[in-house]
Amino acid sequence: MNDHQTITGIYPGTFDPVTFGHLDIVERACNIVDKLVISVAENIHKKPFFTVDERVFMIKKSLKLINTNKCLIEVVGFDNLLVDHAKNFNAKVIIRGLRAVADFEYEFQMAGMNSKLAPDVETIFLMASENLQLTSARFVKEIAFHSGKINNFVPDHVIEMFKKKGK
Repeated sequence: MNDHQTITGIYPGTFDPVTFGHLDIVERACNIVDKLVISVAENIHKKPFFTVDERVFMIKKSLKLINTNKCLIEVVGFDNLLVDHAKNFNAKVIIRGLRAVADFEYEFQMAGMNSKLAPDVETIFLMASENLQLTSARFVKEIAFHSGKINNFVPDHVIEMFKKKGK
């Protein structure tokens, strides 16, 4: 008899665009959870370059490039409170990636607020792999907007999506 309870995790982000750093976190999160819901935030405050649907598409296509360790993955957009979104999927874990100390301050505050709002949902921080610590979607966009090479930071289909949008 198998009494293993399925552990569902939420990996939220703007993913504008998805980077190799994001995919590294997905791959490693799949070693922790049975099901991972990659949740693409609408995030009007950041004024994303790609639409939610475009970002969902680029993530789904990117998943073919990594080992998901038989983890069930769902990619969805969301525009509500993260803890409410997590509850909608019966998620017990929020996965967050950290690149540097600068990320920690914001993530620490967010985890604290989420803990107050939903004490039964844990936040797990995964440190970025050493070779990906400097990868940032914001910097990737900046490089792309100035016609720089971004092939070391994002999959080829993401580069094509930038070209189609005229950047």
